Amino acid sequence: MKLERLWRQAATGFCFTMFGLGGLLILLLTPLMRLLVRGELEQERFMKRTIHNCFRLFTWLMETTRVLTIEVSDIHKLRQPGQLIIANHPTLIDVVYLISFIPQADCVVKSALLRNPFTRGAVLASHYIANDDPEAIVDAVEKSLARGNSVIIFPEGTRSVPGQPFRLQRGAANIAIRTANKLRPVIIKCDPPTLTKGSKWYSVPSRRFLLSFRVDEPIEIEPFLNTLPTVASRQLTQTIADYFTGETHSQ
Repeated sequence: MKLERLWRQAATGFCFTMFGLGGLLILLLTPLMRLLVRGELEQERFMKRTIHNCFRLFTWLMETTRVLTIEVSDIHKLRQPGQLIIANHPTLIDVVYLISFIPQADCVVKSALLRNPFTRGAVLASHYIANDDPEAIVDAVEKSLARGNSVIIFPEGTRSVPGQPFRLQRGAANIAIRTANKLRPVIIKCDPPTLTKGSKWYSVPSRRFLLSFRVDEPIEIEPFLNTLPTVASRQLTQTIADYFTGETHSQ
């Protein structure tokens, strides 16, 4: 058992090292891509698909080295273009897996990634949406959906803390109401909890963890559109919180 755990610890380190090298490779390829691929929309699509394929390779590596076991349900529903996708956020690698499932995925990212020289080029070329301006986010999401992308949002804004109630920001609800788009929820579970907020990558659990993804039917927003936007946003945020609380605690 101890040897198996040491193997998973070493394999986790190897996988994240490969992830970092992959990010460096994308950084180096970005200027070449801009020379070879003409047109801003074509460049965006090329970079999104490149990152999608890189993340598929990374997730394959984590599964092949037996760092984790993956379980999915109705993932094909995420391949429909132009969706507003919301998910709970129990682990560090949630967004990596979600992007690996969606060829044309957009996402709202921390603005700090634009200040990081290793990620700035890829974030800009992919047209990922920085989270520093709430008004600009709504406009950027609406335009991204119109271009056929699916936009991933974590309503919590950061990783969940195991055992604590969901604390949602109103961003996802505001965007859904302002753009009149229904929400496609993805329920993510991690057993046992690992790669959580505040934990170190090398703090591997006593056994290989199971990461599961379940794609549910959309949450309709029409009932929230006949009231004041601020009230609708608060009510929809509570609905999302109740939904994730109920679904993540169910078996």
